[in-house]
Amino acid sequence: MPTPNPVRPSQAKNPLDRLRENLHYLGLTATPQSLESIIDKATRRTTPVTELLDAIFLDEAQAKFERQVSRRLTDAKIPVPKSLDGFDWSWPEKVNRAQVLSLLDLRFIDEKRNAVLLGPPGVGKTHIAIAIAHRACQEGRRVVFTTAVQLVNQLQASLSNGGLIRRLRAYTAPELLIVDELGYLPIDKQGADLLFQVVSTRYERGSIVLTSNRAFKDWGLIFNDNTIASAVIDRLGHHSDVVVIDGKSYRMKSK
Repeated sequence: MPTPNPVRPSQAKNPLDRLRENLHYLGLTATPQSLESIIDKATRRTTPVTELLDAIFLDEAQAKFERQVSRRLTDAKIPVPKSLDGFDWSWPEKVNRAQVLSLLDLRFIDEKRNAVLLGPPGVGKTHIAIAIAHRACQEGRRVVFTTAVQLVNQLQASLSNGGLIRRLRAYTAPELLIVDELGYLPIDKQGADLLFQVVSTRYERGSIVLTSNRAFKDWGLIFNDNTIASAVIDRLGHHSDVVVIDGKSYRMKSK
């Protein structure tokens, strides 16, 4: 059995064992599992060397890609990875499917634009936001997913331990920030100011995808301050795709 993390090249006498152990030493972890199969096929078919090497490095490249995506998804703190493959487009009474699908090409991230998903609970806003985040992770983008309340709570907590700058950087540095569920709970004056700092810092520097169950005209109620609400909307809405979804909650479909 090869050593999982060998500290030096293998000196095994058996060439196959030595090959397998040295692959582990080089960090090529996918090939050892399929090595005998690759060798068997190459022997029976007299596979050209280029095809043999291609088979080895394709497995390794795919394995590396999957590890990187998994790590980015973990770092992004996405609740449950989702795609739009299983999204029920027939359920919402109103949704611009083409507009939503266009966000998956991620050009809005390159253009430092935003996307705001508005609609009542249960119409798929979070599902769409997660699907965009998942796609971005697959394409090598750095993503952070959070709810509006969680973002505000963490920023407020950082005020007491001197970590505000570091926490702000965690929300302003990624290429894409997902802010889910704005409007489900009110935000106090301090929280509104902190959220505005995030939006203002990211303005024309990094993309935000935000979901809310409230129309823009009601955001003054969320922040308990019409001035802050207007300032957030001004920066978030400029260079933005606004997706309005309407209908009944999908979670109540079976009832």
